[in-house]
Amino acid sequence: MENPRGRVIAVERIDVSPRAVVEVDASVACARCAAGKGCGAGLLGATGRRRRVDALIGDGVTVSRGDEVRMELAPSNILKASLIVYGLPLSGAVAGAALAYIASWGDFYAAVGALIGIVAGIVLARARLQRASCLQQFTPTIVERLSSDPLPIGR
Repeated sequence: MENPRGRVIAVERIDVSPRAVVEVDASVACARCAAGKGCGAGLLGATGRRRRVDALIGDGVTVSRGDEVRMELAPSNILKASLIVYGLPLSGAVAGAALAYIASWGDFYAAVGALIGIVAGIVLARARLQRASCLQQFTPTIVERLSSDPLPIGR
C-alpha cells in the first residue's frame, strides 16, 4: 500500500501539537483498492471517494493551506488496526464454533455459531474503531510536503 497523499484544507494548533485537516482521495490511496481488489478493511469504515482526516504535522515539516502532502501511519499502528479489523471477527468465529463443538451441537450449529461470532466480532471492531481514544491512536502524520498550490478563496 502506498502512503496516501492529500491536500491540506486547514492548519490548526490543538493543545501543543500542530495538526492539519487533509482531504484524501480514498479510492486511490491503495492501488489494490483502486483496482477493486482491496482487502475489505473499508467495509468497517465510512464510505466515500474523498475523505477529510485530521493529521499530525511531523517534526521539521511546514505546511499551509493548499499544500499537497504525503502522510503515513506508524507500522506498529497498522498492525494494531489490522488486529482489530481482522482479529476480532476471526476470534468471534473461532469462539462461536468452539462453543458449539464443546456443547456437542453438531456441524450445523457450529457453522451458525461461527457466523454469529463473525457478526459479533465485526460489531465489536466497528465500535472499537469509532471510539475517540482509538481514533487518536491511529492518527496519521504528515511526513512530507510535495507541492505548494494555494486553494482558491471561497473553497
